[in-house]
Parts: sequence; C-alpha cells; structure tokens
Amino acid sequence: MIYNLHHIIEKAASKSPDSEAFRCLTDTVTFGELDAKSNQLATYLIQDGVKKGDRIGIFMNRCLETAIAVYGILKAGGAYVPLDPFVPTSRTIRIVGDCQISHIITTPEQNRRIEKIMAHGTSVRGLIGCDLSLTLKTVSWPAVYSLPKTLGQNVNVLANDLALILYTSGSTGVPKGIMHTHSSVLSLAQIMAHTFDLGPDDIIGNPAPLHFDPSTFGFFVAPLVGAKTIIIPDAYLKLPASLAAMMADEKITVWYSVPLMLIQLLKSNSLQQHDFGALRQVFFAGEVFITKHLRALMEQWPHIRFTNLYGPAELILCTFYPVTRLPAPNDNIPIGTVWANTEYMVLDSRQREVPRGHEGELAVRSATLMAGYWNNEPLTTRAFHKIKIAEGYEHIYYRTGDLVKENENGELLFLGRKDRQIKLRGYRIELDEIEQTLLREKHVEEAAVVVINKEKEAQELAAAVKLRNAEGIDAAHLREFCKVHLPLYAVPAIIELFDDLPRTSSGKINRKEINALLDPDPR
Repeated sequence: MIYNLHHIIEKAASKSPDSEAFRCLTDTVTFGELDAKSNQLATYLIQDGVKKGDRIGIFMNRCLETAIAVYGILKAGGAYVPLDPFVPTSRTIRIVGDCQISHIITTPEQNRRIEKIMAHGTSVRGLIGCDLSLTLKTVSWPAVYSLPKTLGQNVNVLANDLALILYTSGSTGVPKGIMHTHSSVLSLAQIMAHTFDLGPDDIIGNPAPLHFDPSTFGFFVAPLVGAKTIIIPDAYLKLPASLAAMMADEKITVWYSVPLMLIQLLKSNSLQQHDFGALRQVFFAGEVFITKHLRALMEQWPHIRFTNLYGPAELILCTFYPVTRLPAPNDNIPIGTVWANTEYMVLDSRQREVPRGHEGELAVRSATLMAGYWNNEPLTTRAFHKIKIAEGYEHIYYRTGDLVKENENGELLFLGRKDRQIKLRGYRIELDEIEQTLLREKHVEEAAVVVINKEKEAQELAAAVKLRNAEGIDAAHLREFCKVHLPLYAVPAIIELFDDLPRTSSGKINRKEINALLDPDPR
C-alpha cells in the first residue's frame, strides 16, 4: 500500500528494477539503483542524527543526485527544502535560518557558494556531497555510496507527516515556506496519473527547478506510473534550439512547463527540423499562455493534446482545461474545472459565495492542499477560508487571491489577481486588462504593467513591452493603440521597450524587478 512518497520508488524498484527512472544527458539511474542509493543516503542521515520532521536542504543544479537526495531525505523521515543556487546568498541564509535546516545536500560544483553560506553561521551541522574543509561535518557522495544498500532502520513515516517546504516570495519581501505533506503530494501524483492516463511507456520532460512546484510532476507523478523522467540541464533551457533537439532525441512523450519555454521553442524556428512524433501531451501552467502563441504552437503540433493546468503552490495544481480546438485570437483560455477530490467556491469581498457567472475570489478545498506556512500562523490563518460543519470540524479552503468567474459551460475563467486591482485617481483599474490589451497589438510579444511612484502622490501606470518584427513601432504607437481600446485613465503614462523582460528563476515575468527598473527612485 502506497501512503507516503518514498513508497513510490520502493514499489517501482520491486516491479521494474532495471527500468530507467531518471536520465540527465548521459547519466542514468534505474528504479532499482535509485532505491538503493536513496537507502544509502537515508542511512547516513539517520546515523548522523536526523529525526522525523527535520528539514534538509537540497542545494544543487539539475542532476541525478537531486532525485537521490529527495528520496533519501524522505526515507530518513525528513522534509526536503529546495535551495535555489542562483538566488542571492542572503536569501538562502534567510531560508536556512527560518526553517532551521540541519543538513545540506549538494555537489562539488557548489563549493564556493556553500562556503559563502557557511561563513555567515547557520543552523547547518552537516554537509553531504561536497569536499570542503570546514569545521562542521562533511561527507562525499562516494562515502555515502559505500554504505549498505538496504535500510537498517525503517522510519515510520505517516501520510500526514511533513514532506517538503517550498519557499516563494511573500508580499512583504520575506520568503514564505509552503508546507506539503506526503499525503498532499501523493494525492497530486495519483490524481494526475489517473486524469491524464500516464503509464510506464511515457517519457516525461522535466524542466522545472526543484524549488518550483511543477518539479513534483517529474519527481513523483512519473515514478508512480513507472515512467522515465528526463532532467533538463540548465544550459539547455537557455538554448531553445538545443532544447528542441533534446526533446526529439529523447523521444519525450509528455512535456510540462511554463508557457514562456514553449514560446521560445516556437520562436527558435527549430521545431520543423525535428521529429516530435513521440510527443503526445503538453501541459502548461504558471502564467497565461498568450493566445496567438498557443495557436501557432498548436498549428505546428496538430497531433498533440494541449492542457492548461492551474494551481498556486499552496495547492500545487487543482484545475485543468484540455484545449481541444484551435482557440480564436482573442479567446480567454479557461483554467477549466477542478479534478478528483477537489471542490471550489467563488467568494465576494465579504467571503460569501457569489451566484454562478459572477466575479469573485477563487477558494479551493482539495486533497493537495498545503498544511500551512512554515512558522507563520497568522499568514496561514489569513490564507484559509473555513466553514464550520460541527464543533471541532471544519471544511478548509485556500483563498487563492485569484479572481475568476464561471462561463456558460461551468468552466472557470481567470480574470487576474485580486491584488492586481488598483485605484488610480479614483478609478478602479485591472493591471491584467491593460496587459491583455497590449498583447492584442500584433507586434507585441510580451507585456507587463506596474504602478510606479507608489510612495508619492502622483502614481503612474508604466508598461514594459517586448516586441517582435516591429521595425518602426515605438512607445508612441503603443500608447495610441491603448487609447483606442482603453479608457484614458488606464493608458500607461510610461511605456518602455525591452529586448527581454526580466524573469524569476521559475520562468515567470519578474514584475518586482520591472518595477525597480521603471521606477528607480520610488521615494
């Protein structure tokens, strides 16, 4: 019976020990090898004093050791905490301190960054996978792999025990840790495997970094069905033509990424050079897929099933919408309907359910719901909408902060963020609406709208825009275009053209950085 996450690998190793579990370039690991190596890591962690519920950091680029680290930590009863190697050291130190990480698992390539982190004094008492001479205990990967391949001590990990903490940017600028249990992530894996008919013949493309919640697809959904996961190295994500070649060469059957990655593949003009006959499903999530780009990709790949997935990291995912026909240019692609073991409400500003077809905030109750925010009970309380059923028993919904409404088919339409609605000179303005208007101009590839001079009396709307094939198109043209489609009070006062819009490490448009670029002196 599978009731925790590492049971997934144990079952796969028992059923198909010689089948490839993960591949990264020429490095591979079978289910049997992954089970054995994660046992060796778990043995070391237990021997070094790791107890159930301890937080263990994973600090490495995309590689096979990532999978070994994830399952080794879980077998030892710990919770893994992904640490992004590309963020400032100060942010990593803050996360390490916030959840009191006891050990960090890494690779020798990260030695210099690890030294910087350790120089500040942290809760970390052990390092695995590096060869540094430090005052705290360190052990190499070869030393770990010299340990017994079977667990001498099984930790009794229950379904509701903590499995991972994902840190995301908080509205205050302080990272918040989203706690997921074995049960919430396993529920996600089981729901996706059932909903999308995934199986052992599938080869999953996994470009998401470990600190980004879509990584759960490659690390847990694929092994659950006995499928192989292709870990995409960082370098390939910067070279769309090389990525396209890899997808074709590896005969990837299922792909899941943010829309930007798919748009970059499309614009590389390399899709026609390869055979994507093996590819049968494409999932996209994380931000709105601009309709004109989705249309173009569907025309390139008419044999593929496209599905829009939706869900904040607090739920991982919760709705889906199969795009079964070519959308019209101005279609708003629905986020669809909830799947199994999930329900939702649409709430007004007073937390009352709105009539069908009316706009409101989406609140979701699901088996994939987080346990809460690490060490932040007030934030957890604000995030949940609770309905008392009986004394001591409540139905708990997560308030997503996303505005939605149901269409005539009962499908949810995403209208924007609740906190992206502003008032400017007495007018209520949706920043997402301005972005969508800019995107309707045929030369606009991407757009992001922010409010600048927030601390001053005279606030202004500003837009960052990326163009394509746009010789002769300038900010004045775009402003005139907006005037045709928007009220004057919603036309950006400033429009700046960018070669590329800033991105977060997970591939989303970085509006915070755009705000800083357009408003260098906010005070």
